[in-house]
Amino acid sequence: MRVVTHEYQMLNDSNISLVQRIGDGSIITRFDKTPQPTDATSVVCPHFMELKWAYGCPYDCSWCYLKGTLRFRPTKAKPVFKDTNKIEVHTRSFLEQVESPEILNTGEIADSLMGEGLSEPFSKFIIPMFEAQSKHKVLFLTKSDNIKHLLEVDSHNQVIISFSLNADAVAQRWETGAPSVDRRMEAGRKLSEAGYEVRVRIDPIVPIPDWQVEYTRLIEQLFTSFVPERITLGSLRGLQSTVNGSSDKSWVSYLEEKSNWGKKVKFETRRAAYQTIIDLLKKDYDYHQIALCKETVEMWEAIGMDYGKIRCNCIW
Repeated sequence: MRVVTHEYQMLNDSNISLVQRIGDGSIITRFDKTPQPTDATSVVCPHFMELKWAYGCPYDCSWCYLKGTLRFRPTKAKPVFKDTNKIEVHTRSFLEQVESPEILNTGEIADSLMGEGLSEPFSKFIIPMFEAQSKHKVLFLTKSDNIKHLLEVDSHNQVIISFSLNADAVAQRWETGAPSVDRRMEAGRKLSEAGYEVRVRIDPIVPIPDWQVEYTRLIEQLFTSFVPERITLGSLRGLQSTVNGSSDKSWVSYLEEKSNWGKKVKFETRRAAYQTIIDLLKKDYDYHQIALCKETVEMWEAIGMDYGKIRCNCIW
């Protein structure tokens, strides 16, 4: 299988030749849709590798961008699984031929654990391929608490699990199909204790009434359960295609500002939310492994962080 490379300009302004895709790019491709930042309003997102083994999600969160991304498919955002033989050929080609270490994200267009109920669970299919080498890692991004098969895997040195969490009040209102935050956090605790590298995304932060109390409680609950390897923060945003595809549009009332990544919560509200959570993490937990997701250059600068040194959810 052919490995296609491309020269990319990185966020630190260096240029480097990296894998763009394997074969036709239908299984493994680089997410490079975000342009290099050019001004204060540019959205920062490093180019990362996707392993597109499936698409869709069973949870139907109100603001899910898959409602827009998959709007032209007959199945819309319902889970669809790709041919395992093709996935294996493309993945082995990547693992055998690509020298520069990469993380392959299995949760950009699907919930990474939605295939755990299959006759051959996705985790037990994909993890052994990564465990047979020591250069690349596979990333599972999920709202699921179905970790039975993950706990049965003996070797998982090349595996990263990332849980998407939110304040209880937010999850109960707009993530109604997903397991509760308590259940997701308990799953994270079990995997952390089993020796997995576990990351957390708190995204999207929504400035509901008493948001300071709600997100402070979330952080306290998280650190009572386990300490994640890193935390990535993101705020509510919506591309127009996502808004159009959402049946419950009540969340859209929080979006007051335009960006080149759709509409966002107004700048000062976002900044206050990020600063509140970051200050809490540093002061009460001496925790510094923090990054932002899909945020502007202006926001990175406002909270005193260097996006050129970004270490967010989907990369090393």
